This record gives sequence, C-alpha cells and structure tokens, in this order.
Amino acid sequence: MSDKQVDVAPQPVSTGITGLDDILRGGLTPNRLYLVEGTPGSGKTTLALQYLLEGNRRGERGIYVTLAETKSELEAVSHSHNWELGGIEICELVPSEERLAPGSELTMFHPSEVELGETTKAMLDAIEKVDPKRVVLDSLSELRMVAQSSLRYRRQILALKQYFSGRQRTVLMLDDLTTNPEDSQLHSIAHGVITLEQLATQYGAERRRLRVAKMRGVAYRGGFHDLMIRRGGLEVFPRLVASEHHKPFEPANVPSGNKALDDLLGGGLPRGTSTLLLGPAGTGKSVMSVLFAIAAAKRGERSCIFAFDEGLGTLLARSRGIGMDLEPHIQSGMINIQQIDPAEMSPGEFIGLVRRAVGERNGNGKSDGAKLIVIDSLNGYMNAMPEEKFLTAQLHELLSFLAQRGVQTLMTVAQAGIVGANMQSPIDTTYLADNVVLFRYFELGGDMHRAVSVTKKRSGPHERSIREIFIGRTGVEIGPPLKDLHGILAGTARRLGNGDGEDVLRRGLADAR
Repeated sequence: MSDKQVDVAPQPVSTGITGLDDILRGGLTPNRLYLVEGTPGSGKTTLALQYLLEGNRRGERGIYVTLAETKSELEAVSHSHNWELGGIEICELVPSEERLAPGSELTMFHPSEVELGETTKAMLDAIEKVDPKRVVLDSLSELRMVAQSSLRYRRQILALKQYFSGRQRTVLMLDDLTTNPEDSQLHSIAHGVITLEQLATQYGAERRRLRVAKMRGVAYRGGFHDLMIRRGGLEVFPRLVASEHHKPFEPANVPSGNKALDDLLGGGLPRGTSTLLLGPAGTGKSVMSVLFAIAAAKRGERSCIFAFDEGLGTLLARSRGIGMDLEPHIQSGMINIQQIDPAEMSPGEFIGLVRRAVGERNGNGKSDGAKLIVIDSLNGYMNAMPEEKFLTAQLHELLSFLAQRGVQTLMTVAQAGIVGANMQSPIDTTYLADNVVLFRYFELGGDMHRAVSVTKKRSGPHERSIREIFIGRTGVEIGPPLKDLHGILAGTARRLGNGDGEDVLRRGLADAR
C-alpha cells in the first residue's frame, strides 16, 4: 500500500442560493478570490449578503467592506428581505465629511497615492480585527477610481489576492461596471467570475439573468440562467439539461376516462409523452385536458394545470357547468391550478415551477409529484415572453425532461380562424409533440358541429377516423366514426351515398349516450 497522500477536493463553500450552488456543482472553491460583476440593480448586493448570511448560519465569521453604500443602506436592504445582520461585521469606508472641507486634499503626494494607501490600510485593518472566513468587497469601481491608473489598480488587486490566499479566506469582489464596462482585466486575476444582468423589456417586469463566465477547476453549467429578486433574496433558476434527470418508469397507456375517446386514441395516451391539442378556440381543447386531469385524480395521480390565458374563476365555473367539477380534486390536493401572469414570468422561472410540480426540488418550494402537466396554452406561453429568444428550444428541453421522468404533458394551441382547411397556427410545434389531436368546427345542415381526430401518435396505433365531439351539461360525449361524411376538416361536411348526414350525427350521438 502506497504511503503517498491522495489530494482530496476541498468541500465547496455554499453561496446560500440553491440554484447558484447547483450551477457551480455544489458551491465555490474555498479560499479563493471571486469577481461578481453587473450593472446597478442586477442583484450583486443581495447575492453578497446571502453569501455572508449562509456563512453565519454555518458558524463562519463574515465581513462586508463597503466603499460606496453606507451601513444604513445595507441594513435597509437586509430589512426588505427580513434578514438580521447581527452576526455580520459591516465595515464602512465611504469618504467622511472632513474630505469635503477646503484644503483637505493639500499634500506633497498625488491624491490617488494617499487615498489608495489609506483605503487599503483601513480595509485590511478591519479584516484582521474580525478574522473572517468570508469577505465581501463592495465595490471595485471605487478602488479603480482611487487608483487612477490601470497599472496601479491591477497591482493593488494582485496584492489583495495574494494577501487573502495566504489567510484561508473566500472573497467576493463586487464590480458595478460603471467606470469602464469594457475592462475585463480582472477576469484573469479572479479564480471565478459571475456576471449578473438586468434587461428592460418593452412591456412587463424587467428580466434578470446570471452567467458563470469563468470558474477554474469546476465543470459548471454554462449559459444564461434566469433569476428573480424576491423578499427573501435571489432565486436562481438553473438552465434545464434534460439528460441529467432521467428517472425509470413503467410505460403504459393512460386513459381519459371516456371510452370512446380512449378508443380514438388507441387505448389512451402513452405515459411519458407530450400531446398537442390543436384547433380553433372553443372546440374543446381545454375541456379534454381537464378530462385527463380528473381521470388522473381518480386514479390517485396528481396533476398541475398552468393557465396562461384563462382566469382561475372562469376555468372552475366553466368546468362546473359541463359536469366536471374541479374543486373537490383541488381541495384534496390531486389537481393544482397555477394561473400565470404573462407579463411577470421568465422562461426559467416557468421551468422552475414545472420542475417543482413534478417533484424536482428547486429553491425553497415544495414538490407535489405531478404525473400530468397541462400547459394551457402555448399561445399564452409564447405571447408572455415575446422578446425571449429560443423559446421553442427551451420548450423542447422541458418536454424531454418531463418525458424522461414519465410525466404526461398536454399542450393546447389555438389556431387562427373558425372553419376551413387553411387554419393558421401561431407556432409550429407539431414536430415536438409525440401525439397530435386535431379539433375542428364543421357546418352541416345549417348547424355548427365539433369534430376530433388523432393525426399523430408515435408509440402505438390509433384510429384514423374522425368523430364528433359534443360538450354539454353532462360532460363530454364522443360519437362513433363519421364514415358517411366527407369534407369535415374543410369545414363543410357532405353526405356520401344515400342517407342524410344530419341523421348520421343524431344516430351517432344517441349511440354515444
């Protein structure tokens, strides 16, 4: 057996933000110097305070050295999040009132040399007095202005890095990018770089996001990750990578509870697949998704409906009016309905909600283990975030994630137009879905009727026929195949051979009832 010691990777230092720790594969490497940069309002101070509070919770002393904000301003930020900073030392090094007096700057030396030396000495004295494990320096923009020259500033940061590394301290340096946003020389000095951004949208709330630009020795999750600032601190939503979340499940067809509909679907919808309910407004897409949710609740499986377009009260009243009362299942916790505010939701936050719904713990939310997810509708999802790019790619990743966990997904899409074959879809997502159920209006004998058919099912057979769907006070009724009619999908049905098409529909509905 060899006597040679094996190097053990140090235990990561938690930032106090679950999503950020997940991106960093556990947290920050201890005893290193990190740069947190971003424009004012992007969340740097909140992140730094959460980092120190986490250390305080773990029994690690922390100090916040501020060169810009006052102690009272930091305490106000803390109060807004209902935090207590009692265990954190705040060292305030903002210029005193004496520096405003005439003649205070009269000296034989250049003012930058005097002020930089005084600031650095005061900072190090305060840190030595506290002897902390976690340090925050806020902000480097003040040091950059005091140093005046780029060379003196870089040498000062290098000296600080050497000083901290020899004393076993993990340091966050904050930079608000106000003096020279293009200056990235600190990226080469820092062990890791975390960039925060705040983006203004044309309508609705601003968007914030985070990116790890550099982290030595860590296989961090790259790219942009959405974040929100709420009461309680930052909540980061890591970019979803579906391949990391596979969970074994038993494949099976999931029935709707309606025999005729299940026959049309070839026995039901396969577990772990996504289904697109496509058609004009009012043809029964949302009703069918509710039908599946109630059937799941009766089997003892949880469902979650994300309503982008319809208010909760309207959805409950409409379902109750057709004999599909959701309230008992909501009260029992089997069906959860979340109304999405289109102007306030980012794609990452929505994905975070879905992950929590199916049992992926992300942040402080509780999981409810849903086996059915309903997105009603994709029109609302796309319209909620019109300035976001690559929403379709994010949706593909979300559907892959749900499929790998055996979750059934129903998505509704409202097509433009009422009747006719040339219906226009605002988005083409039929290639993403495993199953496509098509809804149509058609006219016959002066009356409007609804039709439903299955145009795609990747796993297993399905009926190729078209059936009429009737929605009334007693619920959903599906008629037999309309073999004696043609032109249904074109919007105007005509009978074939002898017999009246209207009689065919009446007989079909009578048989269905």
